Order: sequence, then C-alpha cells, then structure tokens
Amino acid sequence: MAKTLFDRPLFVKKSRYIQELASLEDVFNLLEEWPMDKRDVLYDVLVKACRMAAQGIFPVSAIRENARRFLTKAGTLANIQEVPLLASGINDRNLGS
Repeated sequence: MAKTLFDRPLFVKKSRYIQELASLEDVFNLLEEWPMDKRDVLYDVLVKACRMAAQGIFPVSAIRENARRFLTKAGTLANIQEVPLLASGINDRNLGS
C-alpha cells in the first residue's frame, strides 16, 4: 500500500469552516463533494492523478502539489495564517461536565 499522508496539510476554505487535507483520502473526499457545476478539466485531471496515486503509480507528494494548484485556481485554498490555532495555555478540562 502506498504512503498516503502528506508531509504537511493543505487547508480549504468552506462556507462556515476550514477543512484540513492531510492525505490522499482527504483529497478524494473533497473531490466527491465538489459541486458538479464546478467540475472541469482540472478536476478530471486531479481525480485521475489521485486514482493513480492510490495504485502507487503516481507520487502522493505530487497529489498534494496538484491539489494546492487546483484549490488556488478555485479560490478555496486557505492561507495557514487564516487558520485559527488552539490556545497554547488550554489545560485538560472536561468541557462536558
């Protein structure tokens, strides 16, 4: 089985949240959810490349770069500075009780 994790994640702007893409599977999930009216040649190329990567024919690092380019062109790539990070001083409290 091919290595499917990226060396560092990508972040996608959604309408109400930021989605992390950290693996080939995450890219597959994103592509499944991609609106039909926005699917174009670039979408088809990325799907084909993902399938090849799943078979071990295409490098996963190239999938990350192709996904980055795809998301940039679509205007949905989130800048890492836009992603809120957890506060470093949070202790282990049970928030449920």
